[in-house]
Amino acid sequence: MLSRLMRLAGLVLGVVTMAISANADALKDQIAPTGKLRVAIAISPAGGAFWSTKTENGYAGVPVDLGREMAAQLGVPVEYVVHQNSGQITDAASSNSWDITFLPKDPERETKMTFGPIYEVADATYIVKPGSAIANFAALDQDGVKVAAVNATTTMRGAIAHLKHAKVTGYQTYDEIFNLLKSGEIDAFALSRDQLNAMAKKIPGTRVLDETFKQTVTAVAVPLNHPLAAAFATRFMTDAIANGTLRKAYDNNGLKGSPVRTEVK
Repeated sequence: MLSRLMRLAGLVLGVVTMAISANADALKDQIAPTGKLRVAIAISPAGGAFWSTKTENGYAGVPVDLGREMAAQLGVPVEYVVHQNSGQITDAASSNSWDITFLPKDPERETKMTFGPIYEVADATYIVKPGSAIANFAALDQDGVKVAAVNATTTMRGAIAHLKHAKVTGYQTYDEIFNLLKSGEIDAFALSRDQLNAMAKKIPGTRVLDETFKQTVTAVAVPLNHPLAAAFATRFMTDAIANGTLRKAYDNNGLKGSPVRTEVK
């Protein structure tokens, strides 16, 4: 009798092990079909919880750290797929060129990818050029005022909806807008407050406006119709928020003083 029970237990264990292995293989086939976890990132000196930077040894940033940890949990190598902004990442969502990303979320993007938990909430506002007399939104939103934003981003769409008279123009890179603002060729730049505060330190005479025109939420995302990948990404980020992995990624990338914000107020 005991021998029969032991054989039965062995059979059950074998079936469970095979099921777990099959599920793991199915997940890897969906989330890392090339054998690597391809993490889409956007490069800029802006910093923050979304942007990554180029370094002598590769790349650095919150998405870089999170992607590396996710790949380690899956047991596959990580590969970073570089873009200039979140709009380009979004446009590539259906091209099978990346597997996972971390980027600002809005209703338009939800038609192109599946999002998991929010891991950052940022207040969006404007910085005005050196010597500008503009001190608030009312003074900014005037005919003839030129406002820049990173092209095809949630912040750009928010600024277009917010401003009724000022003209919002999209540019491909943060660096391009930085130089236009510094030279006074544009009147203002729409971005998150933390990033604009850092920019203000680099361009004397600029001013970050006190008001907020929208809150931008950043989250993990996978291409549409990847349910196993979406479930894994959701579980990973839920755990990362709870166990300190996200906090460590913040601290490692110049955000020690920044709170982890996961809910819109």
